Amino acid sequence: MSGTSAPRYRTPNWEMVGGWLEMPAEQDGPFWAVNLMDYREFADYADGRETTLTGREADDLYAPLGPLTEIGAMPAFLADVTAQPLGMPLYDRVAIVRYPSRAKFFEMQRRDDFLELHAHKDAGMASTIVFAAHPVHASDLPDGGVHVLRVRRFTEGQRPAPDPTGVTPVAHFEIEGVIVGDDRRWDDAKFDRVDEAALEMLNDTGGVDEQIMIVLGPSELDELATSVATVRAAN
Repeated sequence: MSGTSAPRYRTPNWEMVGGWLEMPAEQDGPFWAVNLMDYREFADYADGRETTLTGREADDLYAPLGPLTEIGAMPAFLADVTAQPLGMPLYDRVAIVRYPSRAKFFEMQRRDDFLELHAHKDAGMASTIVFAAHPVHASDLPDGGVHVLRVRRFTEGQRPAPDPTGVTPVAHFEIEGVIVGDDRRWDDAKFDRVDEAALEMLNDTGGVDEQIMIVLGPSELDELATSVATVRAAN
């Protein structure tokens, strides 16, 4: 989602967002926003201001930590992309935020402090996909191998084949829908620690029609397991 009705970096899913607006409060609750971010080479501000900022630097200025804190959201994960074996579009960064509810998510979109910051995101982001997701499992990241994120759409009527030996589950999310992106549907997002020998085997998984596979570098922030555990403990 964005602070404007027409962000330049992808299309809001108005059908899902409209359903959220009509959701009764008793059915609302936490969700995790998984962000795949592709930066412009240089920032491009909609108001035409001159700048020497890169797209990444503009997005760093956006980082709405104040508004997130005010609504009770929790930044849960942030890491750079080091490789994307299946190709374009090549994302630069992955970030995850836990929101306390959809109502609070909308509240943030209306805050003046968020709207002021959003100009930097619009300037820095070439394209993005933001998923609303719900955890199936989350644990701390084990040592060894590489950290891989897979976003998958299953073949209709099938479940994906089991992962090969050498894949250690870290976190698994079911995707409710795309908040901002394109018209593709996705079913789940998996974070795993993968041995190098197993990495190539993940390129073609039975029961999966399409997947985005991202190799992640060292995390700048990793509170993913905590973000899930604290919600479950509260319930």
